[in-house]
Amino acid sequence: MAPRTTIGIIGGSGFAGILGDAPTRHRVATPWGAPSGAIEEGTVGGLRVLFLARHGPGHTIPPHRVNYRANIDALRSLGAEAIVTVSSVGSLREELAPGTFVLPAQFVDLTKQRPTTFFDGGRVYHVSLADPFCPQLAGAALEAGRSTGSPFVPDRTYVCVEGPRFSTRAESKFFRSFADVIGMTLVPEVTLARERGLCYACLAMVTDYDVWADKPVDAREIVATMGRNAERMGRVLQALLPRLAVEPTCACARALDDAAI
Repeated sequence: MAPRTTIGIIGGSGFAGILGDAPTRHRVATPWGAPSGAIEEGTVGGLRVLFLARHGPGHTIPPHRVNYRANIDALRSLGAEAIVTVSSVGSLREELAPGTFVLPAQFVDLTKQRPTTFFDGGRVYHVSLADPFCPQLAGAALEAGRSTGSPFVPDRTYVCVEGPRFSTRAESKFFRSFADVIGMTLVPEVTLARERGLCYACLAMVTDYDVWADKPVDAREIVATMGRNAERMGRVLQALLPRLAVEPTCACARALDDAAI
């Protein structure tokens, strides 16, 4: 296989700056409707990069209303071969303090009302998500984190909830029995990327302790921590992207080979 030439990034609007001052903007239509906003295109380290703000301009789309199918399909239609996402998460572990960067290896889906597949009828596919994240992207992210002084804690489990509300104390203590971080946006992004044969990695930024730690989650505190994290994560992305311009060694692109019924 040839080296990757185009990478998609899904994250907050604060990360669009890695593309420079005058990125090209694409308005894309998909069979599943419009994505969250215009997709911006630029170059980082000689690599073509496509950026999409998951929650739209001005962060106006709540997590349960994001058109995940349109977002993934739009990036794929523009040539993305891999997708790197940046997500804010709450911590379910004392050692994962706010400001920690986490690289999930597994997830548990507790969402309730989101379309989770491109295959709603006709030919049926059952893709394997035994190992939901691309190992090659994960390895490159670990290297990029270490090289920039913002190392990732790897091999953790992300529980994805519907949102937009935060957990009850009982829910938070229950989640601690099987997960390390909690968020609202991983699913179905990761599933849809696998169905499109795309490599996928989630770079998670811990913004707060979930309510198991007795203090209710404060949205203002989350926003403040996100702001402090953004510059560090921007440096990680700058170091990570050139590392992805290599020949894939993973099986992500062949996800549908044995999935058809």
